[in-house]
Order: sequence, then structure tokens, then C-alpha cells
Amino acid sequence: MIVLSGLSKRYGETTAVRDLSLRIEPGKVTGFLGPNGAGKSTTMRMILGLDRPTSGTALVNGREYAGLRHPLREVGALLDAKTVHPGRTARSHLKAMARSNGIPTRRVEAVLDTVGLGAVAGKRAGTFSLGMGQRLGIAGALLGDPRVLMFDEPVNGLDPDGVRWVRELMRSLAAEGRTVFVSSHLMSEMQLTADQLVVIGKGRLLADAPVAEVLAGSSRNTVKVRSPQPAALARLRARLPAGQVEQPSPGELVVSGLPVERVGELAHDEGVPLHELTAHEASLEQAYMELTADSVEYAAPERP
Repeated sequence: MIVLSGLSKRYGETTAVRDLSLRIEPGKVTGFLGPNGAGKSTTMRMILGLDRPTSGTALVNGREYAGLRHPLREVGALLDAKTVHPGRTARSHLKAMARSNGIPTRRVEAVLDTVGLGAVAGKRAGTFSLGMGQRLGIAGALLGDPRVLMFDEPVNGLDPDGVRWVRELMRSLAAEGRTVFVSSHLMSEMQLTADQLVVIGKGRLLADAPVAEVLAGSSRNTVKVRSPQPAALARLRARLPAGQVEQPSPGELVVSGLPVERVGELAHDEGVPLHELTAHEASLEQAYMELTADSVEYAAPERP
């Protein structure tokens, strides 16, 4: 488990993280979302003791990272896949990591096979593609068989098959009761992978909720209603909140802010014959854009 309590980080006059309090629970994949500059990487670095908090605490299994005797056995992390000496082979890189934390070297071959690098374990890391480097970084995170795992953009550089493999890996690790904390900008992938979402903007917490709850809170959720009787549909429209109804055509309504069940009940009450009653759920990308609309620091101007 990861517990953040009042975590803040300032760089001079710039506040990167503001009073962040979270519990990242085991047994689920927690997605960590936010615009560029939101403070995601800074937060992860503070959890791993790479940056010192200005105030507050970041605890892993009840202790600060610096207090862990064998950190790789408790926390596995991939923050930057490029932090590997290019002259070392994949195998020698992982062996050095294993020796530094008292991890049996047999784990090296096991994790190389897990990430699909067994056949190229003797090649130098400097010759690896971006995707292969990501796989090596994931192998390093898994090396100590830790109960807590943190990944920053783990699918960067991977092809569609590799992206699916990472998704299945994250979910299998969570199913084993591990804590899995994943930062990503790929909303579609997070919608498929995550159970819980933490969204921050300008260093502040914007949301900490299950994926379904974040999606349900979007104003982009709508219900489409079609009827062959425009007069009956007009009666239904009169029963609905004025600001939540659009009428693209005389025989069609688009309703926002109400569940499909409630719209159906109102249509029944008014005796409206229906040819369609369909709920259209917002995507995670749409819900995310709403949540972070006021937190984007580097927005391009809209095209005319």
C-alpha cells in the first residue's frame, strides 16, 4: 500500500504538488492521470525518495522508501526506461540490480522470460529499441517480486500487442493482491486497465474514484430518444430540465444529466411510443477533459 498525507513539493516559487493525500490500495490497478506539468512524475519521485517533500509524507507499506532495507523486494518501479548503461547487456544490468538487493540471480532469467527478452538477454541495452527498453525497465520493476509496483508510461514505444501484454500484466499483478500504480496519458488504455483513478491538475487532487464513478459524473453522458409522434415527444420534453435537452429533429431528443431508466419512466408516464431509447456513456477521455479543463497549462489555441 502507498499512503500520501499532505504531500507537497515546491521548487522556488513554483508549487508542483499541493497537499496531496491518497491511499493507493492493493488488489487493484490505480491509474494516475493529469496534464503535462500536473505533478505526476514529481509525486512518484517523492514516493521513491528521489525528491524530498517540502511537507507531508509518502509511505510505502507504512515506511518511507529510504527506510526500506531491501527496497527492490518491496517496491518495483519504472520511471524512466533510459536510465540503463548502454554498454551493459540486459542480463548484466539485471544481475547488478539483483546483487545490490540480495535477490537470487535466478530471478533474472525469470523476469527476462516474463517480459519477452530472454532471446536478447545478451545484447547491449544501448542497441534496444524504445519498446525493448520499456520491457527491460518492467523486468527491473518485477525483479524483487515486490508487493508494490509503480509504472510511469509503461506502454510508451510498445506496439499494439505489447500494449495488450502490459494491460494483462498490470491486471494479473493486481489480481495477486499487489498494489499497482500506473501513470499514463492513454485514456483509452486506462479505461481498459484501471479499476481506480487518481486525477491531478496543477498539483491538486481533482478526483480519486473508481473508473465507473468518474465516467458516471461526466456531463457528456446522454440518452437518445426517438418517437414517431412529435407531439408526444414534446410532452416528454416539457417534463425534462430545460438546460438538459436538445432536439436535433422533431422526432428526436438528446437528454443529458439523467439516467436512461428515469427518461424511460417519464416517457411511459406521458404515453410516448418509442422507436429508440439509448444511453450513450462518455469515454474516459471525455470525462478526463472535463475534469482537467481548468488545469491545462500548455493548451494550443483553438482552430477557427
